[in-house]
Amino acid sequence: MSEEKKEEVESKKPLYAGGLLAFKWGMTSLPSEKGHIAVTLLYAPRNVVTDIRTKEKNKYLAVQLGLLNKKPQRYTKAAQGFFAKKKIEPLTHLKEFRVAEVPTVEVGGTVGVEGFQIGERVVVTGISKGKGFQGVMKRHNFQGGPASRGSRFHRTTGSIGMRARPGRVYKRRKMPGHMGLEQVSLRNLEVVDVDGARELLVVKGAVPGASRSLVSVRKL
Repeated sequence: MSEEKKEEVESKKPLYAGGLLAFKWGMTSLPSEKGHIAVTLLYAPRNVVTDIRTKEKNKYLAVQLGLLNKKPQRYTKAAQGFFAKKKIEPLTHLKEFRVAEVPTVEVGGTVGVEGFQIGERVVVTGISKGKGFQGVMKRHNFQGGPASRGSRFHRTTGSIGMRARPGRVYKRRKMPGHMGLEQVSLRNLEVVDVDGARELLVVKGAVPGASRSLVSVRKL
C-alpha cells in the first residue's frame, strides 16, 4: 500500500484518544437472542483535547481530555492561564488517558463515541455510591450470629483482638466504617450499541456510580 493510501485510511479511522469522559445516564433493558439484557446508557458529549503528553517533554504518552464549561470567574488564575495558553475555553472535568502512540488529534480538537465499536470490551471507572457508616454485615457480607431469642449476637462484629500477645488489633481488620464513595473500575464490559447522533454509548451490565455521575471509558 502506498503512503498516500495509508494516510487516507488513517484519516478515515474514527478518532480514539485513549478513552472518553461520559455521564452515567441510567439503566434499561434491550432484547437479545438469549432474552432481555440489562444495559447502561452513557451520555458522552464531545470531549475536548486539552493537552498531549509526549515522551520528549513529559517522559510518557498520554492525551488529556476535558468536558463541560462553567463561568470563567469560577476558575483559578492558574486554570485560566492554562486554558488561555491552549486557546480553548475553560473546562471543568479533566482526565489523562495513556496511549501507546500519539493519536492523530490536535489540542482543541474533539473526540466522541465514534471511537468505539459494537462488540468491543471496555473498562468503565467511576465513583461508587456513598452508603455512609455501615456495619460488618452490609459492608463485608458477614453472616451474623444466631437470630434466636436471647442470643445477644445478632449483627455485632465479634472478637477482633488477641490476648496479651501481640496485644493489639491487626491492620486491615474488617470492621464497621464508611462504605462506598470509592473509585471502582469494572472491566470487560461489552459495548452493545453506539449512537453518534444522540452521543450515547450503551454497555452491557451495571456501571459504578449514581445516575448523572461522571465516568471514564477506555478500551481493554
